[in-house]
Amino acid sequence: MTGKDEENKLWVRRFNPRDDSGLRLVCLPHAGGSASFYLPVAHAAPSPIDVLAIQYPGRQDRRREPSVATIPELADEVARVLEPWLDQPLALFGHSMGATLAFEVARRLEARHGVVLEALFASGRRAPSRHREENVHRLGDDGVIAELKRLSGTDSQVLGDEDLLRMVLPAIRADYRAVETYVYEPGERLRCPVIGLVGDDDPKVTVDEADSWRDHTEGVFDLHVFTGGHFYLTNHQAAIMKVISDNLLPARTG
Repeated sequence: MTGKDEENKLWVRRFNPRDDSGLRLVCLPHAGGSASFYLPVAHAAPSPIDVLAIQYPGRQDRRREPSVATIPELADEVARVLEPWLDQPLALFGHSMGATLAFEVARRLEARHGVVLEALFASGRRAPSRHREENVHRLGDDGVIAELKRLSGTDSQVLGDEDLLRMVLPAIRADYRAVETYVYEPGERLRCPVIGLVGDDDPKVTVDEADSWRDHTEGVFDLHVFTGGHFYLTNHQAAIMKVISDNLLPARTG
């Protein structure tokens, strides 16, 4: 196995490999999240879809690696490691920070490789052009932990374990810094369909802010609103998988 193969395995996780799928769905985690967040998606996806989850540096088995400092830098890295996977049609699903990252990765795939995604699924995140002033990354540890509890995005066992918290807080803070300092650079709109997904009680994004994703594509746009907060998707897994399947599988069957 070459060094490039080893590097790709660090970034790309396949919990339920389907080599004969014909279509790949790449999932990008939220701030502080890991590839394992998408383990249920990998097992629930219908057989025509091969699910790949991205593991960012700075967490779990990559915790000794420095986190990537900015969204553009991280997008460059993800676009690069996806190059070997471009032999089949590709879709991206990103939640929260992962949605912004997915947008920037999609831009790079179109500009550098001429790859138009089957779809970009933007979950729990306002459109790139809708700015909010946020500074969670500047808070002390107690402030960051309070934000995590407010969003219910980190396992309660982790929040209650001081040793685990010491391990994950640097990566969480780095992710918050990257997404909170992200500045949208206007440019050509994407050519792929964009599907927005949002909770109706999400403190991080309003339905109107999620609807503004329509301004970033020349393709079809659709918005799905679910009950719940920032991590609404944990209570709507079956419905979200149906949204994914309805948008991806018809394209594969003609």
